[in-house]
Amino acid sequence: MSSRPRSNGFRFLLDLHSGMPVYRQIMDQVRGAIASGALAPGDQLPTVRQLAVDLEINPNTVVRAYRELELGGLLETHQGTGTFIGAQKMKRSDAQRERQLAQIVGDCVARAGAAGFTVDELIEELRGLSGEPARKR
Repeated sequence: MSSRPRSNGFRFLLDLHSGMPVYRQIMDQVRGAIASGALAPGDQLPTVRQLAVDLEINPNTVVRAYRELELGGLLETHQGTGTFIGAQKMKRSDAQRERQLAQIVGDCVARAGAAGFTVDELIEELRGLSGEPARKR
């Protein structure tokens, strides 16, 4: 399932069978889109109601994700105009960043392995996402 693309082209995609809570998937996708440049400060996100309808989920799930991202300084909600990507960058210490990246990589490798992919296949796919040319074997 996915939402309609916004003017910036970003769209949410949920995996309801992943075991990860939906609100966390929304949060992770917003963070990932900011990190990749798909979402930039000032970009507007769908309203709570619209995203809930588009993704066919409970609006409270969207509220929870947006609220946590707002508390973390990533989103700004302006009454009557909407929810926007904030101007602040994600603030974390180097140790927190390294720990979070290690957890993300570990989770990704575990999921890929469970799906029958090798670490090398995963690395090649990540290189493709980053625009790096694939290595010749």
